[in-house]
Amino acid sequence: MLCQNCERPIEPAVEQCPHCGAMPLHRRVFMGYQREEFALTAEEEPFEIGESRETQDWPISPGASATGYPQIEERSHAQDHEVRWGGFFRRACAFVVDLVVILALASVMVLLTYIGYKVGLSAHGRSVTWGNVKPLLIFLSWGGIGLATVYFVLFHGMEGKTIGKWLLGLKVVGAEQGAITYRRAFLRWLATVGLAPLALGFLWVLWSREKRAWHDYLAGTWVIRG
Repeated sequence: MLCQNCERPIEPAVEQCPHCGAMPLHRRVFMGYQREEFALTAEEEPFEIGESRETQDWPISPGASATGYPQIEERSHAQDHEVRWGGFFRRACAFVVDLVVILALASVMVLLTYIGYKVGLSAHGRSVTWGNVKPLLIFLSWGGIGLATVYFVLFHGMEGKTIGKWLLGLKVVGAEQGAITYRRAFLRWLATVGLAPLALGFLWVLWSREKRAWHDYLAGTWVIRG
């Protein structure tokens, strides 16, 4: 090595330069201090290029994402709930309410029809008698059937609920608890009217596990609570 003062060659182990007497630079730096050898500890083990220390200190768990942040498990807010079928007595009460509503509407229809029929006869100088009341009765009979048909088909096709079912918390649904169409609602009404003489058709709700009447089986419908 060379002396920093005179730039002549000297031995590395000498205390002073034999030519100018100057102290070597490495002796100046460590003057008054004890020299210590630098060595890598176990915590500072060497690593190869391309190997990241962060991946060693912060291991990524199997549930973590590619960015290194743990993935948050997505949970659905919709909780599975047990289907509650509409029971016999609840359905019977809803049907009674529907009958009351239909009778109220039918009363208004009968009154307006009678007034119109009477006015029409009086225009010809006649009055309502038992001899000419037959056309009125036929019209009212078909009008009542039409009113009930429109009532049940319209409400069941719209939301699956008549006024009675709405008050009692019931709803008519199809497969997988989906809404039914007007066509299916009409089929259900036809099955209800056709099986009306057989009271067992509705009483079957008492024994059915899913509380279904015969017209429900024919129309492919269910009555649930909700």
